Amino acid sequence: MPRAIKHLILGLSAVLVLAIVFGSGLLIGAGKTSIADGAVVSPINVDLTAFWKAWQILDERFVNSHSSTSTATSTTEKRVWGAISGMTDSLGDPYTIFLPPEEKKSFEENITGNFGGVGMEIDVRDHILTVVTALKDTPAKRAGIKSGDQIIKIDEHKTGTLSLVESVNLIRGEIGTSVTLTVRRADQPDQTISVTRAKISIPTLDTEVKDGVFIIQLYNFNANASSAFRTALREFITTKTDKLILDLRGNPGGLLESAVDMASWFLPLGKPIVIESRGQNREEKSYNSYGYNIFTKQLKMAILIDGGSASASEILAGALSEYDIATLIGEKSFGKGSVQELIPVTVDSSLKVTIAKWLTPKHKSLVDNGLEPDILVKAATSTSATSTDPVLLRAIEFLKQGK
Repeated sequence: MPRAIKHLILGLSAVLVLAIVFGSGLLIGAGKTSIADGAVVSPINVDLTAFWKAWQILDERFVNSHSSTSTATSTTEKRVWGAISGMTDSLGDPYTIFLPPEEKKSFEENITGNFGGVGMEIDVRDHILTVVTALKDTPAKRAGIKSGDQIIKIDEHKTGTLSLVESVNLIRGEIGTSVTLTVRRADQPDQTISVTRAKISIPTLDTEVKDGVFIIQLYNFNANASSAFRTALREFITTKTDKLILDLRGNPGGLLESAVDMASWFLPLGKPIVIESRGQNREEKSYNSYGYNIFTKQLKMAILIDGGSASASEILAGALSEYDIATLIGEKSFGKGSVQELIPVTVDSSLKVTIAKWLTPKHKSLVDNGLEPDILVKAATSTSATSTDPVLLRAIEFLKQGK
């Protein structure tokens, strides 16, 4: 057993009641009372005269020049949905959105994974639909989609006018069919990429030993990730090395409790791993280490990050970096550090609302900023199987030289 190991806890890790899903930006099952649970109270000092006047004008003057089949009921419902959507859009937060019935249904299908897709994580960055990462062994990855790609069009639909949910709905579809993406990359002409939809099965992690360094490549923080990570650490112990690389490149995140559980293998009991800040002078909530803490200061560890490392990846990497457990190597991470809650408005519609942002133990906001690597190394431009990986090679060199 290497000197870096103090003791190994073999029991199952604790599991939190709440599931915070970063890949979809959602807090599920909070069990909180919302306006949907009781009487709706009108806001104080809000003058809605202009809104109702506009409603009246439309009632009295509007003539539908495109269709003669619209009923008063459907027109009224669409106006209500549109008003709520406009209100959420005015906040300027791409993650706070209204989900009318059709979009709510699609969103729930996306959360449960009952869909055919292309295997990439997307988000809105600077009002542009952007690829967080193309997942391993998926159609998007095989088609050459890269982290940071801006998606300008989906088939013939320009994305500048689409919500994130609308874009997801257009990319998803029947397995075996194709979707055409117009992609923009820095200093390159726009290119059109056709991707065939498939059933997406996302791996959890891989391990290997290279030049005396144990490497864990973690692809996501799903429900199985904590157990798989614990198994990988056991394997690490048997290699008799004290050099560890955790590769979080292209990892878009997942469950908060998985990130907390993994960080707990390296930190004493009670050490803050991530802080939830809800602003407006509300009390912060700290998610702390479970205290497995099996490693000594003899451990030599590097974490690899890039523009596809987001959410739970940034929480884990940020904590281990700030406690001087690991050195960050690679490129700046994505910067997805907020959490959303799905709140029902009616039986078949919901609001997805940003309710908090994540801070590192030193109170660095992860929203938009991302994590800066301690050692900046650009990724290889070639995607061929024979191309070298300069980031991984630099990390191996760094660990073999010693901290």
